[in-house]
Amino acid sequence: MSRYREIKFRTVTSFQRRIGNPLLTRLPQQTLLETTGRKSGLPRRTPIGGRRIGKEFWFVSEYGDKSHYVRNIQAHPQVRVRIRGRWYVGTAHPVPQDDARARLKTLPRLNSAAVRALGTNLLTFRVDLLD
Repeated sequence: MSRYREIKFRTVTSFQRRIGNPLLTRLPQQTLLETTGRKSGLPRRTPIGGRRIGKEFWFVSEYGDKSHYVRNIQAHPQVRVRIRGRWYVGTAHPVPQDDARARLKTLPRLNSAAVRALGTNLLTFRVDLLD
């Protein structure tokens, strides 16, 4: 990873961890992804942007496998997703062959714009919902 990308990653994730995520997690209509911590085993909630299509929920990770929630998914793919205030159980799968930039065009615009602008290693995910 280039020095610029590393500085960008550290700056953005620091802001998200300390300011953005704690605020967004409290909003009742914010879409949340709940993973199981790979080391602690505790539930970890992350605000995300994505879209439900049938029995699938699609989203794009800004930093691919550098994101902690992606590492948690790799260790425990069973997740919960809160969509419009309702929780759904599912199994998350990375879809590396998917064109993440094209996928972002089908997802909510505001979040997609932020992911495109800030992300350095885009990775698409599909959550197969059980409910």
